[in-house]
Amino acid sequence: MLASRLLSILMLLQTRGRMSATSLAEEFEVSVRTIHRDIDQLSAAGIPVYADRGRSGGFQLVDGYRTNLTGMTEGEAETLFLAGLPGPAAQLGLSDTLSAARLKLMAALPTKVRPNAERIAARFHLDPIPWFRGGDPLPQLQTIAAAVWNTRVLKLRYRRAGQEGIRTRELAPLGLVLKAGVWYLVALSGKSVRTYRVANMQDVEMTDAAFARPKDFDLSSHWEMASRAYEADTYSDRASVKLSPKGWSRLELLGPFVTEEAKRTATKPDKRGWIRCTLPVESGEYGVRELMRLGDELEIVGPAHIRALMHETLTSMAQRHRARTS
Repeated sequence: MLASRLLSILMLLQTRGRMSATSLAEEFEVSVRTIHRDIDQLSAAGIPVYADRGRSGGFQLVDGYRTNLTGMTEGEAETLFLAGLPGPAAQLGLSDTLSAARLKLMAALPTKVRPNAERIAARFHLDPIPWFRGGDPLPQLQTIAAAVWNTRVLKLRYRRAGQEGIRTRELAPLGLVLKAGVWYLVALSGKSVRTYRVANMQDVEMTDAAFARPKDFDLSSHWEMASRAYEADTYSDRASVKLSPKGWSRLELLGPFVTEEAKRTATKPDKRGWIRCTLPVESGEYGVRELMRLGDELEIVGPAHIRALMHETLTSMAQRHRARTS
């Protein structure tokens, strides 16, 4: 454990530059005193680490010092090969860079580790695109990625889903996220951090204007919180329903968020095996459309407006599909 932490501290100082004892302690969930002892051990081993005093001080390596990629375990090497997604890399214009990096990594690995790393690449393939759909056409993605990397303001035209018209926007791009095969840009619009679907962007231009990236912004943490907020806002209504055994088995069609709520609120099956529970739904016709995916294995108990909307929808469909007499 100690040896692993010492190596990790060395790698962090090499990649991030100066880091405070407090930051390192938080990173490894140890005390500041433990970090000081670790730094002493690195120094004793000949690693040129020095400390800057003061409020903005910290530990860093002597300028120009680099360590070779050594000590990598089989599991770490296998994980790196598994993590390389050729599809997204190609969309970002990085397929050649990814191939070169994999070759360099393979050359740097110990001989006994190489066969397993090659086996991972040959036997596991990660495909982030859902069934029955292709990836979005993304002619602008590489320009957006360049703006993210270089902290340059983007000027573009954007069409929001479900709305007519296209609006011109200037955004400060903070990061790109690939979610279920769909690329999203997280960006500052004024003082607000918002999310934009890359496929809805047109005429994207990276300007020469730089912007100050918020120091406390963390893309991963922001995305997790934003995703939860989006799901809560999207499923703004609740439907009390009864599900047949077959309907209950089909719940996964409505997604994990709905399934989790259904399991939490489920009652014991009645004599017919039907289960009563609560399902989060979107408002209006969107919610009814989702519930219809369960077919006649579902009965809406309430509220009245969702039950009435389902009745209206099914009546209209029945009339439209009434058997012709001629």
